[in-house]
Amino acid sequence: MTAVGATAPAAALRRPVVDPGQPFVGFTFDYLVIGGGFSLIVLALLQSAAMPSVSVFLKQHLWTFVLLSNSAHFAGSTMRLYTRPGSFRDLPFLTMGLPLASLVVLALGLVFPGALGQNLLSLYLTWSPYHYAAQAYGIAVLYCYRSGTPWDESDKRWLRLSCFAPFLYSFLTIPGGGLSWLMPPAVLADPAAAAVRSLAATAAQVASFGGPLALFVRHQAAGRPRLPLISLLAVLANAVWLVMLSYQVAMVLAVITIFHGLQYLAILTIVHVKERMKRPDNHSAAWAHAAGFYARCLALGYLLFQVWPHAFVLAGFSYAESLLMVVSVINIHHFIVDAFIWRLRRDPSYAAAAASADSFRASE
Repeated sequence: MTAVGATAPAAALRRPVVDPGQPFVGFTFDYLVIGGGFSLIVLALLQSAAMPSVSVFLKQHLWTFVLLSNSAHFAGSTMRLYTRPGSFRDLPFLTMGLPLASLVVLALGLVFPGALGQNLLSLYLTWSPYHYAAQAYGIAVLYCYRSGTPWDESDKRWLRLSCFAPFLYSFLTIPGGGLSWLMPPAVLADPAAAAVRSLAATAAQVASFGGPLALFVRHQAAGRPRLPLISLLAVLANAVWLVMLSYQVAMVLAVITIFHGLQYLAILTIVHVKERMKRPDNHSAAWAHAAGFYARCLALGYLLFQVWPHAFVLAGFSYAESLLMVVSVINIHHFIVDAFIWRLRRDPSYAAAAASADSFRASE
């Protein structure tokens, strides 16, 4: 037997049965934060009431966690947009036109709450699950790239459909958004229409969990390029958020947004740090870049969500409607910005993050 013939089977035997994925920071951090594993633990404790102290603690500090995670993650997309090299040149509308348009829409929403404000809120409620699904898909593909195994278009298509099945379920069922926003109540109340809607929601519910699991099992059985386990976890975590927990209960919804924000901030910070560490004039450690970036995101998030609504109160609007419109418009702005700055095939920073090198390795 030749040396090549002897080593090839040995290498195949050493290959893991299940690809855990290549972490950015470490398996514990990646699985708990980016993969969404910690969210499943916390949500299970909340749903089961096994540890009432967890629920009490979250209720007492909920808005602090929302500020530290969710508010900062919205600000993070803006920070990413304006700190990415060439943004003003490559994305003039996004960097200059969209902020002005958002201000105009926000003002009109406050002046015309019935005609425009309510529709802005419904648009936000409809678009948000789509944004969550897109983030789950992006995270899943990112870890697939890092594993170094090529995927064909068919596999990507099935993965995309699996990721967006929870959005379809939310679109069909969420009150105040989706189908209930776009269709007249009389049509939805029709028994035949209600039956079709219920059937479609059930199919989307099954596909949300069955789709990614079937793809994972098919890869395992066929010996094809594997869907990393952390990719599967991220997709299933999003399905739990949007489908199993219905994305409607206030406390649960707040916790879901916190963990969604943590996912986003983790990836965003990794990309930011990788860019800064590659600069020829860099003299700072990776942790310093990460801490500085997060501090700026946190400060901007505080201004956007805690301070800005009070400006409209001074103009004569109630705090409740001011906060609601600010949240809706910031979310919509965030969704639009994300659609441009996280294009998987075009963003060189995304490709850099997908590289197999350790994201937080300090330069020598």
